Amino acid sequence: MTALIDLQNVSKTFVGGKVALEHLSLTIDAERPRFIAVVGESGSGKTTLARLLLGMIQPTEGTVRYEGDDLGRLSGSRKRAFRRDVQAIFQDPYEVYNPFYRVDHVLTTPVRKFRLGASNAERRELIETALRSVGLRPEEILGRYPHQLSGGQRQRIMVARALLLHPRLIVADEPVSMVDASLRATILGSLRKLHEEMRISILYVTHDLATAYQVADSIIVLYRAGVAEAGDVEDVVKAPRHPYTRLLIDSIPRVSTERDWAAGKPPTARSIASTACRFADRCPSAMQRCLSEAPPVFHLSEHHAVACFLYDQPDGPASRPVLP
Repeated sequence: MTALIDLQNVSKTFVGGKVALEHLSLTIDAERPRFIAVVGESGSGKTTLARLLLGMIQPTEGTVRYEGDDLGRLSGSRKRAFRRDVQAIFQDPYEVYNPFYRVDHVLTTPVRKFRLGASNAERRELIETALRSVGLRPEEILGRYPHQLSGGQRQRIMVARALLLHPRLIVADEPVSMVDASLRATILGSLRKLHEEMRISILYVTHDLATAYQVADSIIVLYRAGVAEAGDVEDVVKAPRHPYTRLLIDSIPRVSTERDWAAGKPPTARSIASTACRFADRCPSAMQRCLSEAPPVFHLSEHHAVACFLYDQPDGPASRPVLP
């Protein structure tokens, strides 16, 4: 069965030699919708992965395929189909709006471009239904300018915009990081509802492990452009295997003010080779091997994988995507 999106051994290096993502394979099934969270600190490669999935940038190595076709070579009707099937929700709910247009513009544009609805009344109904599905009242939203709405309202309009096209995948890049905490649950709840009721796959990019655990089914933990750990969210969060994942979980704020929240605390300096494990200079369990050699991804079970020599198995790593 052909995957909706398939990344095979993808790497991305930008001008100046900065490696933003390295050797990542990921399959998003066409028939089995997933809610996948991609977590990690700033600079880990999360947004680069999102931009590759959206076709905004091309990989330096490896391939990104849409229904079996190279994403970078799509043209005509195939590119149009991709643009409808894969939608984006970005971090800043204000930057995507033109302040000189009413917010209706971001909703009527895809309706017109993709020729949705047979009449003006039907097109209006599509827009109003999409707004209601994300908890907004059309009569309070339509006809207003972006600055007249809250950040949470603007972001929910972008969710409604994506919903209009009935996509098969939504790539949500830090969609709640710039809205009030009181609205985060509402927006993430809307995404979860779309996943469950409309069978839309969601790739949720975030630095917030707590919200990832609340809404996702699967999780990929990135560190310095590579996969540290991946699998079912319950397995990874409740029984983390990689030392970095453990640090992330330990860094989640607790009620006690004495808790050390600093997962990014400067490590004791170690002299390591450029080919070493990315986490070796911070890892409390680093072995001599880690200081000179990068670990591959070892599959501990059908639903849990980790890039760490602590789990080097006799039969070696499996050559397959990080999420089954």
